[in-house]
Amino acid sequence: MPTPLALLHSPLLGDLSWRGVAQGLRARGREVTAPAWPKLGDLSGDFYRSLALGMAAELGETPTIVVLHSGAGALAPALEAASGAVQGFIFVDAILPHPGRSWFDTAPPPLAKSLRDGAEFGMLPAWDAWWPPGALQRLLPDEAVREALTSELEPLPLAYFEEAAPDTQISRPAAYLQLSGAYDEEGRLATRQGWPLVRLPMHHLAMLTHVEAVATAIEGLAGRLEPRLG
Repeated sequence: MPTPLALLHSPLLGDLSWRGVAQGLRARGREVTAPAWPKLGDLSGDFYRSLALGMAAELGETPTIVVLHSGAGALAPALEAASGAVQGFIFVDAILPHPGRSWFDTAPPPLAKSLRDGAEFGMLPAWDAWWPPGALQRLLPDEAVREALTSELEPLPLAYFEEAAPDTQISRPAAYLQLSGAYDEEGRLATRQGWPLVRLPMHHLAMLTHVEAVATAIEGLAGRLEPRLG
């Protein structure tokens, strides 16, 4: 039987991100879940551990390949430590684990400065406010989809972006699905580590606009990981 998949959204977004792909994979006979991370605004600190423990409770004990989009990639080592269910990872246009460093340490300096300057009372603006005017509309031209995505967003605690990630790496097999040019470096690093890699020349939120293509790529990468799962 194919290994179940858990599609995990960025902790800056909501679980709408993966609903269409989850449905598409289920239609192909895959066992798929798309659980939500604990909300960052509900946490008071120790973010990586708290997020990982919350998600571990969602995953349960069934051996699972975890699919991580965007900022969820940084949470992979903490999640592996918290959950015995994790058998492998597929990073989807995701940042890679950065042990001992904060999100701000890995971000482009102009973006980090802009976000810090925009913080109010320890909170950053919701993720959609990070984009230049019109950029999100170009990625998600369907107004209903765009409004559904942004309705899940909320201000984000500055402390999450300042917290150093746990000083650990993943040990489970991994693969990488690159959707946009912004993640060229991550794709190169994945190749250097010998991970299976698929590049789809689309955009960062392609799981919302190119459901079948993204589902097909994930299914293919899962199939390439499964012989390596212990």
